[in-house]
Amino acid sequence: MPTTRQQALHWLLCADADAKASGTRTLRPGAESGAAEVIAELPGIPGRPARPVLVPHAQLKPRGVGSLVGRATLLHALAHIELNAIDLALDICWRFHGLPEAFYRDWLGVAREEALHFELLREHLATLGFAYGDFPAHDGLWQMAQRTQGDLLARLALVPRTLEARGLDVSPAVKAKLVAAGDHHAGEILDIILRDEIGHVAIGNRWYRWLCAQRGLDPIGTYAELAARHDAPRPRGPFNLDARRAAGFDEAEIAALSTIAP
Repeated sequence: MPTTRQQALHWLLCADADAKASGTRTLRPGAESGAAEVIAELPGIPGRPARPVLVPHAQLKPRGVGSLVGRATLLHALAHIELNAIDLALDICWRFHGLPEAFYRDWLGVAREEALHFELLREHLATLGFAYGDFPAHDGLWQMAQRTQGDLLARLALVPRTLEARGLDVSPAVKAKLVAAGDHHAGEILDIILRDEIGHVAIGNRWYRWLCAQRGLDPIGTYAELAARHDAPRPRGPFNLDARRAAGFDEAEIAALSTIAP
């Protein structure tokens, strides 16, 4: 039977978004992870459906959620983020070898929850008469994965602790916007996503600090160096401080936000 890391690579390569989500949700951490195996990278990472068309972020024009199309556009953007989040969790599982079994269990759990989020948003889009792929999307999340593919510490610092932590900050405002437009079910889905994403960022924080300790590095100073080296986006307020604290950011890191935010 393939190891869980091999299975993670299989679903990462899958180009069918629905099959990727459903297949990822079948992954179970009890199987042999194959932690020591060095797996060769295959072409086609990540597997992508033909739609949506990927365009630069600046080409995506925001629409008001007062219209059905505007609301669907926002929900589609959220679904695209969650599909990318599946890829990111699968990628960290297969790409980096020689880590404790708990590392792979954690990120497989993240992948399964990201798959659930995608399915919830996809199904809600369908009730509005739209499907994933109906609107263009951007590739910013995966670009950071590419920049950090050679350094696990940078991946942990700049994906869960930066890009996904940004999701904690914006989630309350996005929910409020959708609920004000009358979409209470979307608000319920965002409650689920925020709850789970706090856990995902916490996992990123835990393994980032573990790896810093293994390498004898200061977590705060190292984060600043990695963010500059890989041109990570600077955190922007307002910050969801309660969610960030729940996700494991300590008070020194919370205080540092005020010095690095534009």
